[in-house]
Amino acid sequence: MVMAAGLGTRMRPLTDTRPKALVEVKGKPLIAYVIDPLVAAGVERVVVNVHAHADQLEAYLRSRRDAEFLISDERARLLETGGGVKHARALLGDAPIFRCNSDYVWRKPGAPVLDELIAAWDPDRMDSLVTVVPKGRTVGFEESPGDFYQDEAGRLTHRGERPDAPLHAIGIEILDPRPVYADPRDAFSLRDIWFRSSDKGRLFGFQPEGLWMQVGDPRALAAVEARLS
Repeated sequence: MVMAAGLGTRMRPLTDTRPKALVEVKGKPLIAYVIDPLVAAGVERVVVNVHAHADQLEAYLRSRRDAEFLISDERARLLETGGGVKHARALLGDAPIFRCNSDYVWRKPGAPVLDELIAAWDPDRMDSLVTVVPKGRTVGFEESPGDFYQDEAGRLTHRGERPDAPLHAIGIEILDPRPVYADPRDAFSLRDIWFRSSDKGRLFGFQPEGLWMQVGDPRALAAVEARLS
C-alpha cells in the first residue's frame, strides 16, 4: 500500500493544483520514486489511497501498465495512516504487506532495500519491520527529532519524552496489517500501532545503507533535486 491521501499543506503552493504525490522531482512524479522500486521487487498489485486532487492521481495510475493499481478512496474523510490501511482491508487482505509513504527518494548502494526487507522479515517475531536511518544519512529531517532507539536484537523502542533518539523512521516497512484492522477507531496514526508492537517486543527496525530524502516542502524539494544532480 502506498499512502498518498495527504493534503500536502507544507508543499504549497505546488499542491494548490495537484496532489503532493504528483509533484515532480527531477521531472518524475514523486510517487514514482516508491512505485518503481515496488514493481522492481516483484509487487504486482499496488493499493493507493487518494484524497486531495484524487482524479489526477487516479489518471496517473491508470496510465501505468507495470502493475495492477487499486484505489482506496478517502475523498470523504482523511483517515491518517492507520485508518487508511484499515479502510483498505478489502483490497489488501490479511497477509503481510509493504506499506510505503509516497514522499521519499533514496539512493542506496548494493541490493535494493525492498529485497533486503523481505530477507529480514520474520513473521513469527515481528508485527512490523520498519526502515530506520540515522539522521546523518537523511535530507528533510533537519528540524525533526529522532523516532526510535534500537537494541542489539533489532527491536525498536520509541523515544518517549526523550528528544535525542538516533534513528528516523523512513516511510517504508513490511507490516502485518491485522493489528491495524483490530483497532476500533476509523482514523488513527500507524504510530499508535508501532508503539503497541514495541511494548510487546514485536517492532523491529532495518537500517539500510545510502542517503534517504524526505520531500516534505519546497525547500526540501530543492535540496533533494540538488542532491540528485
